[in-house]
Amino acid sequence: MVREGVLQVAKLMAVAARTAPKAKGIDNIVVRVLSYRDELERLAKYMEELAKDYGEFFARDAKNVKESDAVVLIGVRVVDLGLRTPPEYGIPINVAMALINLGIAVGSAVKIASMMNVDNRVMYSVGLAAQKMGLIDADYVLGIPISARGKNIYFDRKQ
Repeated sequence: MVREGVLQVAKLMAVAARTAPKAKGIDNIVVRVLSYRDELERLAKYMEELAKDYGEFFARDAKNVKESDAVVLIGVRVVDLGLRTPPEYGIPINVAMALINLGIAVGSAVKIASMMNVDNRVMYSVGLAAQKMGLIDADYVLGIPISARGKNIYFDRKQ
């Protein structure tokens, strides 16, 4: 029953991410929920492989993915907004606006998880692994593993 509830929250998180406000109203957010045990295991295994190149935190986060009930992937596609980038800005304004949209969408999703008392943690490592595996078609991706246990599995983690 608890797992079923967590999966319902994952769906609500996806809705919140999709309907979050967007720069210039351009819909460039992509969402996918992974909830099958084999999907989570494959993702975690790939993250362990990536730890060799990207750092041990990928392996640490992979353990969390294995223990999670689901993973909500939220990505963004960079689109041409027809804006000119000021020279002092540093990065193209289209990229900046896309990342702002991603942040707003992720914030909206984790707000839902928090309101429903479902433990979660935003992870760069999960997003990058999912993107490299082709699990989501987006230019930038963050992953949010979620679970409901007696103690938050994302809290006391080894460095």
